[in-house]
Amino acid sequence: MTMTLTPVIAVHMTAALAAVVLGPVALWARRGRTQHPLLHRAFGYAWVTLILVTAISALFIRNRHAFNIGGFTWVHLLVPVTFLALFGAFWKLARRDIAGHRRIMQGLYVSACVVAGGFTLLPQRFLGQLLWTQLGLL
Repeated sequence: MTMTLTPVIAVHMTAALAAVVLGPVALWARRGRTQHPLLHRAFGYAWVTLILVTAISALFIRNRHAFNIGGFTWVHLLVPVTFLALFGAFWKLARRDIAGHRRIMQGLYVSACVVAGGFTLLPQRFLGQLLWTQLGLL
């Protein structure tokens, strides 16, 4: 099976990769003794926007070669989880539950960027196929 880089996949990958890079800045800006609230807010909103673009664009990426229901695979379950987590994080923030907001956003970064991002490096996935082919391992 050969995969092609469609515009939707390009948008999805670009937003996801940018979220992986920007997320730690948003998280770091509120840690430690010296905090940077404006930096945290700017990078936080940018990160949330990128995660929303990533999740929404995922709905338009279908895989009819793997186990699926209507083209949606198990990885599409991350879309509603992402929406719920973002809603929960902002709900906590509105209620001034900063610790709850922090936990949700850190968990979302790890699950959406680190874990889901790691799965994209599997050899049968588009990005994994590109990487492993370039390294001469496929």
